[in-house]
Parts: sequence; C-alpha cells; structure tokens
Amino acid sequence: MTSRAIIVATPLACALALAGCQQETKAPESVRPVQSVLLEADHADAAVAVGVIEPRYKTDLGFRVLGRLTSRPVYVGDLVSEGQTIGIIDSTALELAVRAAKGQLAKAEAQFATVRATEERQRTLITTEATTKQTLDNAEQARAGAEATVAHEQANLTKAIEQLGYSQIKADFAGVVTAIGAEVGQVVSPGQSVVTIARPDVREAVVDIGEDFPLPLEVGLPFTVSLQLVPAVQVEGSIREIAPQADPVTRLRRVRIALRNPPDNFRLGATVTAKLDKQQGPVLRLPASAVLAKDGANFVWTVDPRDSTASLQKIDVVADQSGARVTGGLPPGVRVVTAGIHSLKQGQQVRIAQDDKP
Repeated sequence: MTSRAIIVATPLACALALAGCQQETKAPESVRPVQSVLLEADHADAAVAVGVIEPRYKTDLGFRVLGRLTSRPVYVGDLVSEGQTIGIIDSTALELAVRAAKGQLAKAEAQFATVRATEERQRTLITTEATTKQTLDNAEQARAGAEATVAHEQANLTKAIEQLGYSQIKADFAGVVTAIGAEVGQVVSPGQSVVTIARPDVREAVVDIGEDFPLPLEVGLPFTVSLQLVPAVQVEGSIREIAPQADPVTRLRRVRIALRNPPDNFRLGATVTAKLDKQQGPVLRLPASAVLAKDGANFVWTVDPRDSTASLQKIDVVADQSGARVTGGLPPGVRVVTAGIHSLKQGQQVRIAQDDKP
C-alpha cells in the first residue's frame, strides 16, 4: 500500500516541479528606455523677423565713357525728377572729337563736290567724243568712293556727338538718391556706379529668416509688418521673393515682403518687424528621426502616460528644413518617441528618459 502511494505521488511531484521551472524561466519583458519629446504647439504668431524698408526698384547710374567727374549736384536723400542731370564728366576730349569729326566730314564733302563736278564734265564731253569711256568710268568710281567717304564721316560725327552726350548722367525716372559711388574729381570708368536712384512709391520689407521658422517659406505667405519704433503702425504684406540659397555664414535666407499700401511712416531704411499673420495658427513640429515611413505612410510611436506603453500612430507630416511639420493625426500634448523607433513593438512598455520629462 505504501509502495503504490509512492508510485502515484512521484509523477505528480514531477509535474509540479516542471511547472515551477517553466514559471521561473519565463522572465517578464524588459522595460525599454527611450528618448522622447512632448509634442507642443509652436505658435506662428510668435515668430518674428527684423528687417528694413527698401525700394523694389532702384537703378545704379554711371557714365558710358571714361572721364573725370566735374559735377555731381545731388546727395543721398535728395529727390530728383525725370531727366534731371545728376552727374557731369570733363567733356573736353569729347568736344574735340566732335570738332575733328566735323572737319573730316567737311573735307569729305568738299572732295565729293569736286569728283561729282568732274563726273558731270566727263559726261558732257563724252557726248561730243571729247573724252574716252574709260575716263568717264574712272570719274564715276571716284564719285562713288567720295560719296561713301561722306557717309562714313557723317556716321563718325553722329557717334562723336552721341559720345559727347554720354558726358552727362540724367535720371531715367523720378526718385530719391540712396547711394553715392563717386566724388567730384574722381576718374570714373565706363559702367561704374556714380549715383543710385530708387523709386520711393513702391516699397517692401526685406528680412532675413532662419531655418527654425515655424512654417515653410513660400511666395504669398502673409505677414504683418510694423515699425519697430512705433509698433502700432502696421501694414499687411505677403512674401514676394525668397532667396534661392541661405547665407553660408549666418544660415539666414533673405525674404522680400510686398506691402499693401504702406503709409508714409514706412520710409526707406526704416527698421521694421515682420510677424506671421495670426490666422496661421499653431504649428506642431517633430524631429525627422521620430517619423517612421512604412507602406507609403508615415507613423510615430506614442507613449501612453497611464501605463507607459508604446503605440504606433499614423500621422500626416510635411518635411521641411528643420524636421517634420505635423499636419494631421496627432494632437498637442502627446509624447512621441524620437530614437529607436525601428525596434519597438506594439504595446511594449517603455521608460521615459529623465531628461525628456517636462
């Protein structure tokens, strides 16, 4: 009887022992530490850029010929009218060239008159056979050559007179002088800028914007521009032009904002502040390392604050220079994993790094 009880008890004890071993070998899944970020709204109306008021149209005026500047009756800030003389160079050499061209033309015309009279005389003589056909042909050739010489000298005179006109600079349009490139007495080269004139009626704000701007820069993006000294003076505008490349040193991109009916307070050179239009609203932004591309869609791992588990969430994002801008799928305040996204599992417990906690 005792022997039978031992035999029955032995398999039961073995089963219990094996079950205990299996429970001991099944270790709980480890809690994985992750780096994360709390998705917060970046309000676009807090993004500002400082710049200055500049003219949209300005022209650098210079002489077309070499010469010494003898007069420049305008200065920075002066208003000039269309056709006003704003610079004169020494025209002595140019005037002499005109005189020489006139002399050459008079000489050519005198020679032409002589050979033409000779030709007419030869034509009269040929009718009475008092001269030869060869002599008449020579007279005709001489007349044609003299006529060509007259045309050539006339062209030279026209060119010399035109060159003399280049001794003065006249304003192509009414505007304001914004820069001076040469002083009286200085020898200026052809094409060298002497005076810069701008049209003050068409003004725009020129600002430099960094890569951390909350919205992608695009033509037509609305801004509110205000004077830095008088912030209450504001005007609406929109981006007209964006520099194709950022400055290699400052990493800032130059942007020109067209202004809608700016008041007179917005003078050229005034310092202004450009702020995104309030209607743009908040912007949600994530680092590019947080976005997981899968099956033609974009996902992120979010962390449930109640049980610290990871969940895969589909989102809509737009890549830009500073990362990824969330356009749908995530509300503000969600914690998103930013590192190790390729090795997480659905429902896996994670531990937020101490530095990532708010």
